[in-house]
Amino acid sequence: MGRYTKEDILRLAKENDVAFVRLQFTDILGTLKNVAITVSQLERALDNKCMVDGSSIEGFVRIEESDMYLYPDYDSFEIFPWESKHGKIARLICDVHLSDGTPFSGDPRNVLKRAIEKAEKMGYTFKVGPECEFFLFQTDEEGNPTTIANDKGGYFDLGPIDLGESCRRDICLALEDMGFEIEASHHEVAEGQHEIDFKYDDALKTADNVMTFKYVVKIMAQQHKLHATFMPKPIYGIAGSGMHTNMSLFKDGKNVFCDENGPYGLSETALHFIAGIMEHIKSITAIANPIVNSYKRLVPGYEAPVYIAWSASNRSSLIRVPTARGAGTRVELRSADPACNPYLEMAICLFAGLDGIERGLVPPESTSRNIYDMTPEERAADGIETLPASLEEALRHFKKSKFSRNALGDHVYEKYAEAKSAEWEQYRTKISQWELDNYLVKY
Repeated sequence: MGRYTKEDILRLAKENDVAFVRLQFTDILGTLKNVAITVSQLERALDNKCMVDGSSIEGFVRIEESDMYLYPDYDSFEIFPWESKHGKIARLICDVHLSDGTPFSGDPRNVLKRAIEKAEKMGYTFKVGPECEFFLFQTDEEGNPTTIANDKGGYFDLGPIDLGESCRRDICLALEDMGFEIEASHHEVAEGQHEIDFKYDDALKTADNVMTFKYVVKIMAQQHKLHATFMPKPIYGIAGSGMHTNMSLFKDGKNVFCDENGPYGLSETALHFIAGIMEHIKSITAIANPIVNSYKRLVPGYEAPVYIAWSASNRSSLIRVPTARGAGTRVELRSADPACNPYLEMAICLFAGLDGIERGLVPPESTSRNIYDMTPEERAADGIETLPASLEEALRHFKKSKFSRNALGDHVYEKYAEAKSAEWEQYRTKISQWELDNYLVKY
C-alpha cells in the first residue's frame, strides 16, 4: 500500500497552505521538467487530467502525436522546505502517458520501471545507493556562474577552510525535511568540490531522489549566492565529479550478493551481475557518461576509472566491491557521473546485471594491483581493456549494441543516439579557445 492517498495529499496541501504544485517529469537527456499548477487544480492533477505538449520535450514525440498526460506518483508528494513570496510550493513526480492511457515508451521513468519489473519476475528487488559529487562556484556581480571555487579546501576539510560548509549544511537540512536520510556530507578532493550521500533505497525511489537532490542542491546554492554544478569536469587539472552507483539485489529480504563461503564473500549471483555489467560497459558508457565533458573526467591520474576491471580491494578499478558484507554487500560502478539520466543509468545497469545472471556469465579474476601503475603490456596480459575515451567512441559502441536497444526500447534508444550524435557533431566542429590560443598567432 502506498504512503499517500488522494485524500491525504489534498488534506496535506490545505493544512500546509500550499499555493502551487509542480508536476515534475524528466526528459530523455535527464533534464528535470515541470508543469506548475495552482492548488485549485490539484485534484484534477491527481485524477491524471493534466496534459503536457510532448513535441516540445527533448526526445519525446512528433507534433502530430504530442498530447500526453502526467500521472502523479502519490508517494512522491513533498512540500519544499523553503518559502516563496507566493506561498508554499509542493511537488509530485509524474509518469508520462499517452492520450489512450498507456505508459509512454519514451519516458525514462517507464524504462526503469520495465527493468525493475524484469528483476521482480526473477525474484529480485533492486537497491541502489548513489554518491553524487558537485562543485560550488562563485557568481559574478550579475549572478552568472564563474569557475572560481568558493573555498580552498581538500578532502574532508572543514571550516574555516571549507567555505562551502554552511551551504552544504543547509542542503542536508532541506533534504532531510523532504524525507531523505542523509548518511554523510563532506568536502571532496578538489577545491570547491563536495559530496552528500543519502541512504540507498529501491531503484525507482533512488532515481527520483537523485533528481530531487540535484534540484535542491542548485536551489540552496543559489540562496547562498553560489552556483552548484554537476558538470563532470569543470576545471582542467583537478579531480572531476562522479556519481558512484552502489547496487545490490535482495530476495525475500536478504541480500543475495553475500555468500560468506564464496570468493571474496560474494555469491555466484553477485559475480554474474558484475560480469554482466563488464560485458556491456562499453555501450553503457554512453548512458553513464552522457556528455562531451564526461570524458575529460575519465582520464588517468584523478581517481576516475579508465580500465575495465573489477576489484574487491582497490579503487582504481571500474567496479569495486566495498568491504561491507551481509546486508551491506554491494557492487559499486565508479565510472558514472552526475550528468547522467539516473533512470536510464540505473535501468541499463540492472538489465546488464540481470543478463549476466541469466547467461551465467563469469567475470575475470579480481584485480588487486593499482591498474594505473601497470604497464600497457601488463594490462594486455591480464585482458584489461579501456573505457571509451570520447562521447564519439561511446556512441559507436552504443549504436551497434542490440542489448542497449532492447534495454532502453526503440524510442529511447533511437532518440538518445540521435541527440547525442548531434551534440558530438556540434562539439567536433566548434572552434575552441584552446585552438585559438595555440594556432591563431602561430599559423
